[in-house]
Amino acid sequence: MIFPGPLKRFFCRGIFFVIPALLWTQPADDVFTHPLNEETLPRFNRICTAMAAHRIMRGRFVQTKTLNRLGRSLVSHGSFAVDVDRGILWDTRSPYPSVMAVGRDFLVQSSGGRTTRLETGDNAAFVRISETMGAVFTGDAKKLTGNFEVFFTEQGGGWKLGLVPKDNAIRSFAKAIVMSGDSAVKRVTLYEQNGDTVLYELSDHSYPPSLNTDERAYFSVP
Repeated sequence: MIFPGPLKRFFCRGIFFVIPALLWTQPADDVFTHPLNEETLPRFNRICTAMAAHRIMRGRFVQTKTLNRLGRSLVSHGSFAVDVDRGILWDTRSPYPSVMAVGRDFLVQSSGGRTTRLETGDNAAFVRISETMGAVFTGDAKKLTGNFEVFFTEQGGGWKLGLVPKDNAIRSFAKAIVMSGDSAVKRVTLYEQNGDTVLYELSDHSYPPSLNTDERAYFSVP
């Protein structure tokens, strides 16, 4: 994945079926008027290459989950770490402390003094979602263009990327994803199939040579 809320719900609720494609209107974002084309492809590739140059990335996040049917929002925050070889670690500090490590074929959840590991290798949908969401953070252009219809524009010294899933596993929970940033991803908005949205605001990016001991330990839970 990779995103704490959507991936956790996808796995823990046992939603392992594919939901048929639904008719829907693209989010009201001007990026969807700019499909990736031959003119913008070189710039898109350069941005992806710059993002992929860092094997390790660490930062802070604020997640705002907007519940469409209830007309309310839930906010959480903490830190994250991305390791291209291992996966993504979400360390949520508020409102409830928890840690989640998402690898290609496993999920580790730590909360309330209890740590559990779930193997997901036999779940092709989970693996595909995990891989694709990892591509969002690491600028894997091949996976992004392979799994999504891509829209791209530059504005104000930065860039914006719109992603519409072509893959059924991703489309089972996501209508679209909008990302924006400069040398790194700064905002990610996930538009869910049920009408809810999840906004991730990322800051304080740093690029250490390796994960620290505690971070690595979560990816090694037996």
